Amino acid sequence: MKLKIKKFDELNIYELYKIIKLRVDVFVVEQNCPYKELDDMDQKSIHLWYEEDGEIKSYLRVFVKDRENNVAAIGRVISYDRGRGLGSLILDEGIKAARSLDADKIYIEAQTYAIDFYKKHGFVEVSEYFLEDGIEHVSMELNLK
Repeated sequence: MKLKIKKFDELNIYELYKIIKLRVDVFVVEQNCPYKELDDMDQKSIHLWYEEDGEIKSYLRVFVKDRENNVAAIGRVISYDRGRGLGSLILDEGIKAARSLDADKIYIEAQTYAIDFYKKHGFVEVSEYFLEDGIEHVSMELNLK
């Protein structure tokens, strides 16, 4: 398994296609949730994924959410090959990437079923539950300082 870390303009068309396909397969098709997957944040993001035999097994993106307050955001977290610990591996790499952006804090909008997963990595809930595209979420943060 190989970790890949690339800014948007470093992605080749095949990598970009695989990333978008995976995100649509999971967030739109599997979760039966039509929403605006291409949200203009990819161009500002660092994309991280674990790949094995040419297939993406886990993925996330990291971007600066609030430069003035040194807040990064992690989103589109996917562990396609569930049960192998790849979600934790990719999240740990995402946290490192956020640190490389000099972030003091990381913000995520977690689907509520994943709250305990994020808590294991030090994230805490900072909002009430809310609906995003018909799916219950909660805002969570991880202080890096």
